[in-house]
Amino acid sequence: MSHQDPIASMLTSLRNAVTARIRFVDLSLSKNKLAILKVLEKQGFIEHILVDDKKKKMRVFLKYDGREPLMQGLKRISKPSLRKYIPLERIPRIFGGMGIIVLSTSQGVIDGEAARERGIGGELLCYVW
Repeated sequence: MSHQDPIASMLTSLRNAVTARIRFVDLSLSKNKLAILKVLEKQGFIEHILVDDKKKKMRVFLKYDGREPLMQGLKRISKPSLRKYIPLERIPRIFGGMGIIVLSTSQGVIDGEAARERGIGGELLCYVW
């Protein structure tokens, strides 16, 4: 089975792990997925990421507050069949600033606040809250 949208597959795996209250998820390694996960780690939704370059796998440890996951939801926005690009002025705030937006910009994969600070827009990859 070929993956048409590996980012959507990764987000679905994370969503399923959060729903099942699983501590970690094993994913295949790619630069884009790792960049998105590093943004989530920086924002405090993920505890840490272990990367095995030999096997081209990564293990993502989710962050919990007791038994409740810090990541309550994920939503893929831009898809291979329909890309969504937004300028700086239209970068939304998720749940009044409680969630984050992950953007792919000319300066790499960053969150919405960093994009506002740098004054750039980009491709809207996903929402995380």
